[in-house]
Amino acid sequence: MRFWSTHKQTSIGQHITPITTSVRLALLLCGGVLMLSLISCGKAPATAPVDVNTAPLQLVAEDLYTTALRSTSQGPLMSGSLQPEVKAEMNAEVAGIVLKVLKDNGDVVKAGDVLIQLDPTIVRDKWLSAQEAERSAALALTQAERQLKRLSGLRQQNMVTADQLEAAEIKFNQAQSDVASAKARLVEARQQMDKTDVRAPFSGVVASRKAFAGDTVQIGKALMVLMDPKSMRFEGFIPAEHVGAIAVGQSVSFRVNGYTQRFNGVIQRINPQANEMTRQVQLFVTIDDAPSGLVAGLYAEGYVDVKSQSAILVPPSLVTTEGDNHFVWRVKDQHLQKVSVTLGAHDHRTGMVEIRQGVAANEQLLRHPIGQLRDGAAVTVMSASRTTSAEAQEPQA
Repeated sequence: MRFWSTHKQTSIGQHITPITTSVRLALLLCGGVLMLSLISCGKAPATAPVDVNTAPLQLVAEDLYTTALRSTSQGPLMSGSLQPEVKAEMNAEVAGIVLKVLKDNGDVVKAGDVLIQLDPTIVRDKWLSAQEAERSAALALTQAERQLKRLSGLRQQNMVTADQLEAAEIKFNQAQSDVASAKARLVEARQQMDKTDVRAPFSGVVASRKAFAGDTVQIGKALMVLMDPKSMRFEGFIPAEHVGAIAVGQSVSFRVNGYTQRFNGVIQRINPQANEMTRQVQLFVTIDDAPSGLVAGLYAEGYVDVKSQSAILVPPSLVTTEGDNHFVWRVKDQHLQKVSVTLGAHDHRTGMVEIRQGVAANEQLLRHPIGQLRDGAAVTVMSASRTTSAEAQEPQA
């Protein structure tokens, strides 16, 4: 029994030993093959990747915005249009047929220039008739005056009665009245004759032509509209709740549809009567240094400068919003800082936004805070010379 157990253990040990040796040989062979492959390829093991977040952020001067105290204004919105202060609508003062239209829309005219000619045939006949009537009245007055003088001499000699002398005086007075009436009709006929030529009352530009050759016009018919472009002003309306804060002389900054520049003006007059439909109050604003060529009727919109103050204004693109919080990225001591700010009113004149807290004057902010920015990241501001040399070497590289 004991002899069997010893024989059993010896048999197991003999079986385990060959298995362990074969495993070791296999591992050695794999290691050798790996070393041979590395040597044959001639490649060294790869190094650890470089962390891109540790590289400084390169900026140029155009990427930075320097804060400063600027003037900001607060006031009501004013909307309206450009309108000329000097404007005339010329109507027909005599009836007739339009013979010629000498000016058209956009033509520059001077005071006294003939714009439209009407047919003077009927008016000329009245004028000639008035001339003849005035000449006859003058002859009748001369005869009546002679008769009165003759009877006055005979009356002194008691050769005529008092009634005859009185009748001569009445006839003389009537002749004087007839002459005055004839002269008035002659002046009226001459004026109507002159009105057949429609003339410009002032120097300006033809804004609207409403008559054409061959038209039959009656008295009061609109013929042409003339305006002075140098008298252009801004006529607009404001809500009634802001009337108490508006006064003559306040500044107005506005934009005109179709023009890129911004215009400035001063309130010249305030209409004492509100609009019957909108209940808004009309303001008349003169334009400072108004350029030539302004087009009347264009839509304009601006703000009245009721209250002015100094504040830090920045473009809205500098501010990033995360929920209800607002941030800007400040560059200080060659590092990028994420700064929480408190915004104020929006300046409608410049399109900028006010920063009340968080940023002071003469600080540099990132103009375009886009991409993956990290608070505390290193920043390198490249000079213009370095930027130019880098761009020149880039094609060679």
